Amino acid sequence: MSLRMTLPASPLAPEEAPRPAAPLLRPAHGDADLIAEIAAGLLAPAAHCSPKFFYDGLGSKLFEAICELPEYYPTRTEAAIFARHGADMAAAIGSGGTLIDLGAGNCAKAASLFPLLQPAQYVPVDISRDFLVEAVERLQQRFPRIAMTALGLDFSAGFALPASVRAERRLFFYPGSSIGNFAPEQAVAFLRGLRRNIGAGAGGGLLIGVDLVKDSAVLDAAYDDALGVTAAFNLNLLRHLNRLIGADFDVAQWRHRAFYNADAGRIEMHLEARAPQTVHWQGGRRGFAEGERIHTEDSYKYTRQGFVGLLERAGFASRAVWTDPAGWFAVIHAEVLAD
Repeated sequence: MSLRMTLPASPLAPEEAPRPAAPLLRPAHGDADLIAEIAAGLLAPAAHCSPKFFYDGLGSKLFEAICELPEYYPTRTEAAIFARHGADMAAAIGSGGTLIDLGAGNCAKAASLFPLLQPAQYVPVDISRDFLVEAVERLQQRFPRIAMTALGLDFSAGFALPASVRAERRLFFYPGSSIGNFAPEQAVAFLRGLRRNIGAGAGGGLLIGVDLVKDSAVLDAAYDDALGVTAAFNLNLLRHLNRLIGADFDVAQWRHRAFYNADAGRIEMHLEARAPQTVHWQGGRRGFAEGERIHTEDSYKYTRQGFVGLLERAGFASRAVWTDPAGWFAVIHAEVLAD
């Protein structure tokens, strides 16, 4: 009987050691400029990402769900202001204008004002184009006499309205306190851009919702609800980034953080890493330590007088301010100041 001897395998020489496999990246669906914008935020010393990237199809639906939560007071408080003061708003604004709805989403807020404002043209604007087009198709069936022009674009960085939008009496409608996503100086620049789109002497203006300063416990609950819908909304941003830039974020390795920063006068939302990890995307990567955050949203809160002053700096004159009885929220009608 012969014996077979098995020798232990010799270790590989250093040059033969296996290399870690390169990550299998998803295809990127965003264009080069968009990928560069997102990558710059992720690679910043304090990583951040614009809140505009919340709004893919799922993100838009999750935000609709947020608006129904008991903790999320802005939607129902603003709706109550429109219900109570809508006739006064219509009297101040007049009918037959061009209603331009920024961040239109499902268009429900603007549609509730159609019987009062009776716009000649409705122009909803939203970054989530597919979601917007579906909403406008449904709305057109309900209001066939109103011309509707859906614009799927990112209006946060400035834009010019196309020729398909009537120049007469343009009224920008910006409800829901979304202006709070801009830092005050950015808000002034953004509002100046709206003023340019309205044009001087064209009889247009602005109808805008503003969240007012209040108890921090109310604010914290509104952005960190008991059911976790806002957490799902925030975390969905990572899924959207995976698609846009071909990233490999593992959503389960992140948690939602939201709190009121009293010194800065704003709610902050972040995504916090549960464990050390490296995230890859087309053309780049970044390591995150446990507890490191990606800053995803700010929501600034104003006093009534503070926001009126901000409007004036942007070239608008406040004509009327409507608030709820508790003074939690304001809807402001402003017109373009003469040069």
